[in-house]
Amino acid sequence: MKLGLSIGYSKARMDLPVALVQRAEQLGYDSVWSAEAYGSDAVTPLAFLAAVTKRIRLGTGIMQLAARTPANAAMCAGTVDALAGGGRFIAGLGVSGPQIVEGWYGQPWGRPYYRLKDTVAIMRKIFRREEPVTHDGKEISLPYHGEGAAGVGKPLKSILHMNPAIPIFLATGNESTVKLTAEIADGWLPMGFVPGCMDEYRPWLEEGFRRAGTGKSLENFEIQATAHVEVAGDVKAALARLKPEVALYVGGMGHKDKNFHKDQMIRRGFGDAADRIQELYLAHRKEEATAAVPDEWVDMKSLVGPPARIRQRFRAWADSGATGLTVRSAQPEAIEIMAEAARHA
Repeated sequence: MKLGLSIGYSKARMDLPVALVQRAEQLGYDSVWSAEAYGSDAVTPLAFLAAVTKRIRLGTGIMQLAARTPANAAMCAGTVDALAGGGRFIAGLGVSGPQIVEGWYGQPWGRPYYRLKDTVAIMRKIFRREEPVTHDGKEISLPYHGEGAAGVGKPLKSILHMNPAIPIFLATGNESTVKLTAEIADGWLPMGFVPGCMDEYRPWLEEGFRRAGTGKSLENFEIQATAHVEVAGDVKAALARLKPEVALYVGGMGHKDKNFHKDQMIRRGFGDAADRIQELYLAHRKEEATAAVPDEWVDMKSLVGPPARIRQRFRAWADSGATGLTVRSAQPEAIEIMAEAARHA
C-alpha cells in the first residue's frame, strides 16, 4: 500500500512541516497532501514543497471548487506540476459545503454533481491543449454567456504547455458522486472510508467504470484513504485527543440539515451519537459534544496506540481495497512506524 502524508491546512499561523515531508520522502512515501477551508489555500504550500523535495507526489486534498474557476484550477495544477519537474501534481477536487461555498466564497451552492462534472471536463481540455476551450455544461459554460455577459468571450488555449495527463482525484462520498468519480476521475479521495466498507462502495465504483467505457477498473484506479496516526502508550487518551475534531466536523462543519461528516457517521451505524453530537455542538456545549463522541468511531478511523497495535491494525487498512493511505500525523515516530508497517504488510 502506498503511503501519503497530510499537512492539512494552517491554523492561526502558517507552519509548513518541511522536515517531516522530506523525511517521509526519504522513507518512500508516495505523496503529500495539502488542504484548504477558510484560511490557507491548498496550492501554494505544494509549490513551496516542490522546491524542497525531489520525487514525492504533490496532491491537493482538496481544492474547493468554489474557490477558483475550472480554468484557474487547471492553471494552478499545471504551474506547480511544471515547477516540480512534471508528473508530480495530483489535482484533488471537492465541493466543500454550502456554508463555506456561499458564506466564504460568495458562490451559489447550485448543483454540485454537475459542477464537479463540468470542472473536470474543462480542466482536461485545458491540460490537453487540443483546441481553444469551449464547454456547454449544466453548471459552467465557456465562454460565459449568462447574466451580465458582454457577449464577446473568446475561446482560448493555454499558453503554458501543461502536462496533458495531470491526474484528477475527486473527494466524494454518496452514491451518485462516487459513481461520477469512477466514471470521470483518475482517483478517489473517499469520505468516511474505513476497513470493511468496500462492499458498499464497489458496486458504485463498478457502475462508474462501466459508464466510462474505457477499460477502467479497480486495477487502474487509485483510492486514497486517510487515517489519523498517533503513537501513544494510552490508547483511550489518544482517542480522546482526536474527539474535538470529530465534534467540530460532525457537530458544526456544515448546516444542521446538510452535514456530510454527520451523514458518514450515520451510515457507519453511529446515528444516535451523531445526532447528539450535533445537538450539543450547535447549543455551544462543545465539551459535552466532544465527550459524546464514541471511542469506537474514532478508533475505526484511526491508528493509535503502541507501535505493535498500530502495525497490527494497519493490516486491515492494507487489505481494505484502498491503494493508498494518507497519514494524518505530526509525529516523526508515527511517520517512521507507518513506513515500516507498509513495508511488511
